[in-house]
Amino acid sequence: MLGYVKHGSGPEPVVVMHEWLGDHSNYDYVVPYFDRDHFSYMLTDLRGYGLSKQMRGQFSAAEAAADVLRLMDALGHQTFHVVGHSMSAMVAQRLAVDAPDRIRSVIAITPVPATGLKMDDDGRKRMTAVIGDDSAAKEAIAARTAKRYGEPWLNHKLAIARSAATSEAMQGYLDMITGTDFVTETVGLRTPLLAIVGEYDIPAYREDNVRNIFGRCYPNFELVVCRESGHYPMLEAPIFLAANIERFLTANPIGSVSGLRPNNVSSGGRL
Repeated sequence: MLGYVKHGSGPEPVVVMHEWLGDHSNYDYVVPYFDRDHFSYMLTDLRGYGLSKQMRGQFSAAEAAADVLRLMDALGHQTFHVVGHSMSAMVAQRLAVDAPDRIRSVIAITPVPATGLKMDDDGRKRMTAVIGDDSAAKEAIAARTAKRYGEPWLNHKLAIARSAATSEAMQGYLDMITGTDFVTETVGLRTPLLAIVGEYDIPAYREDNVRNIFGRCYPNFELVVCRESGHYPMLEAPIFLAANIERFLTANPIGSVSGLRPNNVSSGGRL
């Protein structure tokens, strides 16, 4: 079973997943601004990360989605919201495809789209270097925040990354985000989806690219730009992030009519 930390006891369950360079602790700065009377947040670690570090596997989007469904079954939640950051936004979309009748809404923070990230050999080598090379990791972090912050910030984010995951999991999820493409399965999917992007992120995650890909797939799509962050709004602008998450959740409560299942998507999860 995936490890998780629960915050809140409200009637609206929310699964919150992390990025490639962090585990559930990425959200520590956001937790004080969550409405824990109306929502129950499960800050969940994927296989190989954080409280799930001991779990090995294929590290695929389908496996991660099945793991989340299994966790929520165990917690007794038939329907829930899902929040994914960067690589786990791909997992969130996989959940919406595999179990459209269970996912009430998706919030995709600086998201990897269902197309995956297309990289040439040089790009792939740079990302692979991040797994074991601290200088390469700090360079990647700096690029995703437009080099706006100093060495203490880079060291802090690097420490989060190095304590978060096994190298096996990082390699596996890098393969996932660069080698997975299920975008055709998302076309017409009516699950409400909010993308939150950072103005100071790298081009792949910025407004134009995200709007172009997600807007063509999801009829109930909304995009918000954080003008004070790059790739890590939970660390750079936690109040902004919490407010926009809960605004969207409140607008799409569990139990309301949404017509989540298009004709070309079957129901049910992979367990």
